[in-house]
Amino acid sequence: MLNTMTELPFSQACENNKRPILECLRSVFDQARSVLEIGTGTGQHTVYFAEALPHLTWQPSDHPDSAHLGQDRLAACEALNLLPFVALDVGTDDWPIPDVDAVFSANTAHIMSWAEVERMFEGVAQRLPTGGVFCLYGPFNDQGRYTSDSNRQFDRYLRSRESHMGIRDTVDLEALAGSVDLRLDDDVSMPANNRILVWRRL
Repeated sequence: MLNTMTELPFSQACENNKRPILECLRSVFDQARSVLEIGTGTGQHTVYFAEALPHLTWQPSDHPDSAHLGQDRLAACEALNLLPFVALDVGTDDWPIPDVDAVFSANTAHIMSWAEVERMFEGVAQRLPTGGVFCLYGPFNDQGRYTSDSNRQFDRYLRSRESHMGIRDTVDLEALAGSVDLRLDDDVSMPANNRILVWRRL
């Protein structure tokens, strides 16, 4: 949707969750210096986090089909640590991204196909050093069970839109992560039945 005040693409969910996510990132990214964001979207998170975490060089990216969403907001941001946007299709083998200390992605795993989720984890692991961190935000299931009625309804909505979409299960994600030398280091509760899964590169 558009923000009628500025005519920029606007997500109310981003506005609602940016502060609690930032509090987690302040701690988890305290030793990082460069961050790749996968799924920049409207750019609301990007601008907010880049301005609030000036010690980080922040690299925004998104699928080429969504590249237009946040361009005007990113262009208006004066944060010196915000790098130019890069179009990134995580489902391909060609990631035009250098190595980074950390990766952040919000609300992407449940709209990607499982094959794209697999490729995202592979690409992230290839670009993180030992000890590097990957923060994945969103709703997640546990051992095949929904953690709330709202997540159950959201999952049904996603699957009614596209058959490849759906809330991912932490069991499946841990197995996938383990295959690319990523270990679940923390599981942080967030508002509205969301979480941040914190993965570390072994």
